Amino acid sequence: MRQKRVTLADGIELDVVDEGPRNAPALIFLHGFPESHRTWRHQIAHFSGIYRCIVPDQRGYRGSSKPQGVESYTPDKLIGDIFLLADALGVEKFTIVGHDWGGALAWAIAMRGQGTRVERAILANAAHPVIYAKLLWTDEKQRTAGQYMRIYRDTSRDDEIREHGLMALIGGTSNATGALPQDDPEERAATLADWSDGEAAIGMLNWYRATPLAVPPAKAPLEIPPDAKLPRVPRLTIPTLVIWAMDDHALTPGNIEGLDEHVENLTLIRVEGCGHFIPWQAPDKVNAAMEEFLARTA
Repeated sequence: MRQKRVTLADGIELDVVDEGPRNAPALIFLHGFPESHRTWRHQIAHFSGIYRCIVPDQRGYRGSSKPQGVESYTPDKLIGDIFLLADALGVEKFTIVGHDWGGALAWAIAMRGQGTRVERAILANAAHPVIYAKLLWTDEKQRTAGQYMRIYRDTSRDDEIREHGLMALIGGTSNATGALPQDDPEERAATLADWSDGEAAIGMLNWYRATPLAVPPAKAPLEIPPDAKLPRVPRLTIPTLVIWAMDDHALTPGNIEGLDEHVENLTLIRVEGCGHFIPWQAPDKVNAAMEEFLARTA
């Protein structure tokens, strides 16, 4: 997975895997926390023979630009990076593919680009913004599972994180153990090496600090307060595939209930016996679901 440096019109530089025929339909893959382009290693290998697979390390991650300040990681800037990346690579229309935080961006990119630049959307364990925001207020299981975000927003340990890397904060947590491949020593070593970069660790955490998403305290009432600012987003009309691992430790199955109210052309695939990091924990099932969906909606 060779990378090249791509400079965006906003001055951000991203390290990007760009594999596959240049005249083929483009798939732009977005990774989540605390990963990288390597999240999609099995999908790149599978699809790059017939699709152009564009897979960046996003802003704040690995060798890509790490601007200072939480304000540099607001959703509008992260979303803008991806449209500017497509511009820089000469890609007019594309299918957006996202997991975890990359999936949160993928939802927003699909909503903004549907009918113009984004032809299809593929989400792997990525919560719809409206459903997730409501569950954090009303569902005890999702509220409990989401409390880690309050920890990531705390800046009191940033000096320690800069010195020792991300493991200073997430060591021993489900996010750390789940994101470390257990049966692939080489991949595990590569991930730990990435996490040792303290400045990248702060960049990753700034995604959580810049989002306007409200994460109520664990003991707050299980109800939506009158002054809550819930997301207001358009209905998604383009063909959309949602692949959901049912044993996700961070996102409960409640996130796929009622999806058809927000997505007009929805394909939903449930994967039993798999945790949050489904692109590489169940690559054959993800690839099969994507392959069928892409062929059917071509």
